[in-house]
Amino acid sequence: MTIIPLSEGSFTIDKTKIFVPFDTSKDDLQQRPIGSLLVEVQPFVVITSNDVLLIDTGLGFSINGKLQLHENLKANGIQPEAITKVLMSHLHKDHAGGVSKRNNIGNYSLSCPNAIYYVQQKEFDYAMETGYPSYMTDEFAVLESHRQVAWLDGDGIIDSYIKHETTSAHSKYHQVFWIEEDGETIFFGGDDAPQLQQMKSRFVAKYDYDGKKCMELRQKWWQEGQEKNWRFLFYHDIKTPVFPL
Repeated sequence: MTIIPLSEGSFTIDKTKIFVPFDTSKDDLQQRPIGSLLVEVQPFVVITSNDVLLIDTGLGFSINGKLQLHENLKANGIQPEAITKVLMSHLHKDHAGGVSKRNNIGNYSLSCPNAIYYVQQKEFDYAMETGYPSYMTDEFAVLESHRQVAWLDGDGIIDSYIKHETTSAHSKYHQVFWIEEDGETIFFGGDDAPQLQQMKSRFVAKYDYDGKKCMELRQKWWQEGQEKNWRFLFYHDIKTPVFPL
C-alpha cells in the first residue's frame, strides 16, 4: 500500500477553536495565546489494490478559489475524481472542512464526486445538533440523504479489508480505522492518536471527550502496533506523519 500525506500546513489553536497559520521557521509559539497547541492538519491518501482512499478531508480552505485539498491531491498526481472511498474519523471542522466544496453561488457539493463517504450516523446527527464552533454544519450538511454516503452504525468491516471501530474517546462518536492488505496494516487513530509523542506518554488532554480513555487506547494501540508492525498515520504531527516511514 502507498501512503501519501496531504499537509495543509501548521497551525496554532487555542480555546477559541480557531486555526491560525503558524510558520515554524519564524513564528514563536510563546507569542500565541496561553494554552495554544501547535498542530499540523494532514489528511492522507492510501492507495490499495482496489481503492484510492482519502482519510479525513482537512480544513476545507481555498487558495485562489481552488480547494486546497484538491490542489494537494493534484500535486501528488491524483485527481479528485479518482478517490473511491472517503473515511471520516469524525466531523470536527479541521477534519471535515473538505468534505464539500462551495460554488460561486453558495451551493455545496461533495469534493470527491465519485467516492463513497463512510460516516458514523450518530456522529453526523450529534454534529448537526451541536454545531459551531466545533462543527461547521454548512460544510458537511450535503452528506444528509446523499446517495454516495454509507452510514455506519458502530463497529464493522468495509469491503473485507477496512476495519472501523467507534471509540467515543476524543469526541462522542469518534472512530478509528485499520486498513489491512497483503500482510500489511495501516492504522489511523484520528484525534484519539494525533501525534507520535502522545503514543509514548500518559498524556491526558482536557479537550478530549474522554481524555483518560484516549490515553489508555493510545497505550494499547502503540503496544499492539509495535508487536504487529503496524504503520501509524498521525494527522496532527508536524514532524512525523507516518511511523515507521
